Amino acid sequence: MISTAAHRRDGFDQWIHQINQICGAFNAKALGSEFSGEIREYQNGALKLSFVDACQARLYRTSSEVAAGDGGKYFAVFQLDGTAGMAQGDNRVSLSAGDITLIDASRPSDFIYSQNSRQLSLILPYCLVEQTLRFSQVQCAHRIVATSPIAKLSHHLIMDATCQKNLTQQESEATLEAVVSLLRPAISHAGDQIDSHERIFRKTLDYIDDHIRSEELCPEWLAQKVGVSLRSLYRMFSRKGLVVARYIKDRRLDLCAESLRQSGAEQKLSALGYWWGFSDSSYFSTAFKARFGVSPGEYRKKHA
Repeated sequence: MISTAAHRRDGFDQWIHQINQICGAFNAKALGSEFSGEIREYQNGALKLSFVDACQARLYRTSSEVAAGDGGKYFAVFQLDGTAGMAQGDNRVSLSAGDITLIDASRPSDFIYSQNSRQLSLILPYCLVEQTLRFSQVQCAHRIVATSPIAKLSHHLIMDATCQKNLTQQESEATLEAVVSLLRPAISHAGDQIDSHERIFRKTLDYIDDHIRSEELCPEWLAQKVGVSLRSLYRMFSRKGLVVARYIKDRRLDLCAESLRQSGAEQKLSALGYWWGFSDSSYFSTAFKARFGVSPGEYRKKHA
């Protein structure tokens, strides 16, 4: 005869196994004899999220779990029902129904579900968040209160999106971008106090976007136009974990990918690469495949 405790243990093991399969590497502990948990995954194009139910459980990531998982993303956590405690670094937040917070998957974190809790966890790619915030510092484990317009609009948008069965790839990507744009005022740490270095950095990013099609665009030319030394330019990007030339190349490739998602099959790939500043079509194809895992032609077919 199987005991009730054994049933609970089986349920807990199954729950954390599903968490690891869907959300990445986590560890967990049951906090009492009344543990319950369930997770349901939802995917529609670029939208990847899960509904997580938990009671009397602790879900956490140490440096070991972070190293074993994919850290190139954030979790936008929407509290749907009940309460939960979330922590990352020195920040701790208590969530009630309607609240939202952001968690960085590349850093240790800790979630406490003392009572019945239901959450929606939306995956936000690093590159989307960083580019939308213009590489400002991102606030994690910070409570976006349910009564704020940002929280209300974001909740409505993501819940409505999960009810749509036939979103195209472009529509799902636009939805994801809209969510990040809505959350931007609440998760950007820069606020109104932007120092001179940050202003120059943002000015430089704007200058890159304004001249992204120019073949002259390179670190030396950029430093001269922005009015800083080449060494200062390198240091400015290094503080953000970036390399100037690589950022320019990746920015061009991201814009190429966006064009491929929106353009028809009649556009020549070599002409597209040239339009966004790649004078060598062979280099363009190689660089595109290195960033997105497929050739430009395959990428266009995938998103047709």
